Amino acid sequence: MQIIHGKSGWIEIICGPMFSGKSEELIKRLRRAQIAKRRVQIFKHGMDARYDATSIVSHSQMSLPGVAISDINEILKLVDDRTELVAIDEAQFFHEDIVSVTNKLANQGKRVIVAGLDLDYKGNPFGPMPKLMCAAEYVSKQLAICMSCGDPANFTQRLTSATEQVVVGAAEIYEARCRQHFEPPAEDIPAKKMNQEKAGG
Repeated sequence: MQIIHGKSGWIEIICGPMFSGKSEELIKRLRRAQIAKRRVQIFKHGMDARYDATSIVSHSQMSLPGVAISDINEILKLVDDRTELVAIDEAQFFHEDIVSVTNKLANQGKRVIVAGLDLDYKGNPFGPMPKLMCAAEYVSKQLAICMSCGDPANFTQRLTSATEQVVVGAAEIYEARCRQHFEPPAEDIPAKKMNQEKAGG
C-alpha cells in the first residue's frame, strides 16, 4: 500500500474475516512506524481478551502492548497531543461513535489505523465497519484460506449454534470459509443463494 505523506492526517482500514491476518498486518505497520521513531498509541476493545487483556495479539502470536477500552470516546482523552499514529484493533465491537472519533483524530493530523471484521457470522456488515470504510482514505481487504477447500476465504463460519452477533472465540468456534462453503444460519440461506445467483450472472 502506497501512502502519500503530508501534513494532514488520514484513516486506514484493515478488514476481512477471521484468520486473514488483520492483527498481523496492523502490528507490521505499527512496528514500521516505531522503527521510524513515530509516536504510537495502541487501543483495542476490552471484550477481546483471548490472548491478552491489553496487548493486541495475532493468531500467529505476534503482539504489541496496548490499552483495552470499552467506550471508544475514551480515546479522545487518552491520546497524547504528541502522538502521531493511533491504532485501534477489533473495531467491529465498538459503538458507531468510532466513526466520529477516528475522523477527529485524523483531522488533528494523526494517522489512524483501524482493524476489524467487516462481516459477522451471518455474512452481514459488522457494526460500524461499513461507515468506517467509507470515511477512510485507505482500505485493505485481507482474505483468509478456506478450511474446506483451500480457496481464498471472505467469510467467517461459526461452528456453534449460538445466535448472538458477538461471541468471542478463535479456532474452536470459527473457521474461514470461501463463498462456496460458507453456511450461514438457516434463516439467511436465501440471501446466500441470491448472492450466488447474482455472481453467476
